[in-house]
Amino acid sequence: MSKTLYSVPQQVLVGGIAEARRGAGLTQADLASRLGCHQSLIARIESGQRRIDVVEFLVLLRAIGAAPGPVLEEVAAAIPETAGL
Repeated sequence: MSKTLYSVPQQVLVGGIAEARRGAGLTQADLASRLGCHQSLIARIESGQRRIDVVEFLVLLRAIGAAPGPVLEEVAAAIPETAGL
């Protein structure tokens, strides 16, 4: 599996986060305010310029008020069966 920030599963992950945020009626600035960070950090995450770990993912989804399951299911479906590390 490609270790690039721009792999399909990574794009699905950040797209799912952005979709969850928009679905909750939040702007990037709203989410940043909830997290105590700058809006530019949210923009870098959602554009795929910054990877996040599982803890950050869960913190983001909690701040949005969304369950992580649907996003993770989409990411899992985007990972090729033959993917390796």
